[in-house]
Amino acid sequence: MTSESEGATPRRRPQQRKQVLLRLDPLVYEALARWAGDELRSANAQIEFVLRKALAEAGRLPRDTGPLPRRGRPPVSEP
Repeated sequence: MTSESEGATPRRRPQQRKQVLLRLDPLVYEALARWAGDELRSANAQIEFVLRKALAEAGRLPRDTGPLPRRGRPPVSEP
């Protein structure tokens, strides 16, 4: 029998989304909320979008990061 410590690749468990308390200047939040509304996103989704973009541009986004979760209604399937 082999254990994870003996060279076996550990399985990655599906992780729950992290909840983070974020304090923002009210004017920054208002600008972010307007921007999110323009792109049909929630403020929370817009924050994640902006953070992922910044991480990718800095070369710091982990390779195994999944895609942004789809939000809203599922697309209508054509008959």
